[in-house]
Amino acid sequence: MMQQLRNPKNVKMVSLIVAAIFVIGCFAYSIDKGIFSASSEAAMESAIGTINYQALITQSPGVENVREIMQAEIEVAQNEFNEKSQDMNEDQKRSHYSELQERLAAKEKELLEPIRAKTKEEIKKVADKKGLSVVVDKKTVIFGGVDITEDVLKALRTEK
Repeated sequence: MMQQLRNPKNVKMVSLIVAAIFVIGCFAYSIDKGIFSASSEAAMESAIGTINYQALITQSPGVENVREIMQAEIEVAQNEFNEKSQDMNEDQKRSHYSELQERLAAKEKELLEPIRAKTKEEIKKVADKKGLSVVVDKKTVIFGGVDITEDVLKALRTEK
């Protein structure tokens, strides 16, 4: 047996057989994992959802209430600025204006947080129902994905 392996022809033949078995094994594995499957590509594409997050937030129930509250807050801040800034120099006015802007931004964030949380919750529910593993903002997608914006809006409106 050892003498037969010393023959270069036999070594070459054994090497080709081992290589062929390896290639066939790799091919079988890739077919089993769906690498060459067209339905696998479609499944991978459909596992990504897209949403128009800005539209979801601006059309969510409760946003109109937030707008009304914020408008009232802005009026209060304007009145406060007008009253207090009369006796201030320009640097003090700028500083006070910045403080008011920060206060308004914090108030808006506080008011919008429950809406954002509810929107995120509904996005997750719709994504799970549709079998999506990833949902991204539509602005970041060039091509592909399943748009679920309308489904999420519908869910938000029915949940109220």
